Amino acid sequence: MKTYLTGIKPTGMVHLGNLLGAIRPAIDFSNNEDAAQFIYFIADYHAMTASRDPKEFHENVYSIAATWIALGLDTKKSIFYKQSDVKEIFELQWLLSCMTPKGDMNRAHSYKDKVQKNADEKRDTDYGVNMGLYSYPILMAADILMYDTNFVPVGKDQKQHVEIARSIAQRINEYFGEGTLIEPQEVLQENGAYIAGLDGRKMSKSYDNTIPLFVPEKKLRKLIMKIKTDSQPPEAPKDPNDSLIMDLYKLFANDEQVKSLTEWYQRGIGWGEAKQELFLAVNDYISKPRDEYNRLMDDKAYLDEVLRDGANRAREIATTTMDRVRKNMTGF
Repeated sequence: MKTYLTGIKPTGMVHLGNLLGAIRPAIDFSNNEDAAQFIYFIADYHAMTASRDPKEFHENVYSIAATWIALGLDTKKSIFYKQSDVKEIFELQWLLSCMTPKGDMNRAHSYKDKVQKNADEKRDTDYGVNMGLYSYPILMAADILMYDTNFVPVGKDQKQHVEIARSIAQRINEYFGEGTLIEPQEVLQENGAYIAGLDGRKMSKSYDNTIPLFVPEKKLRKLIMKIKTDSQPPEAPKDPNDSLIMDLYKLFANDEQVKSLTEWYQRGIGWGEAKQELFLAVNDYISKPRDEYNRLMDDKAYLDEVLRDGANRAREIATTTMDRVRKNMTGF
């Protein structure tokens, strides 16, 4: 049975881009594929590279857990856990660190981006760089390699993490014997990876252009009404194939609804009317998950139970992996 692994970093409420680009495809795939093992983890210690507010951090972890469950993740069929609950990951991280050249970390995108930003702002090269950020790819490699992962679904911007994990595994296998670690492969998510935000750029918290998934209905409508449009008058026919509003609408509406709105575009539609149709489609799609999300956030004891069960199942695999790796690498 092949193993697929996906990590979710808890950095606040997820937005529509997260839903469409990662969460929905992942859940649909796991629910429709029986001949594979699916592992999902909340990458809480990855978030510690920047998190300095324990209360916010605590809430963000629960928010991610509630989101995935509310959106339909089957936590019995898959393994769903919190990274920090599997202590073996951090032992493996150290062993991987001892086999990773510093130069590989110098070339990691997260570190290079920070260095470039410092250069642009004429600051010291390593200003604001902590060792968590610097060694982030090795912890990611430990997350992947711990479960003998075969496939990691990623967008193009995350491909390097899998490449680094595979490179480390190859090096360790050369030194300590084939089969010490499974060498993972990336599965590029071509469809749905790019979701435009309010301003037309990729939806991202760093651009402040997101539509948070489970905000109240009135707030959702207000945000959708902020989507950037041109100055065409309402009566002017509009191209449905060149419209951010229509692009998003297609991801939530059925074929009949899309056909109807397309015809309205061609007759002439006001942008406020188009945004209202988008709001209705999005709100209809997320209304039940939003209610379930709010219920789960009020029942953190249940979330703890789900994550604890997932961690126990994850540790069964992790213990076996570490017994093998430890024996091969240390002789003990």
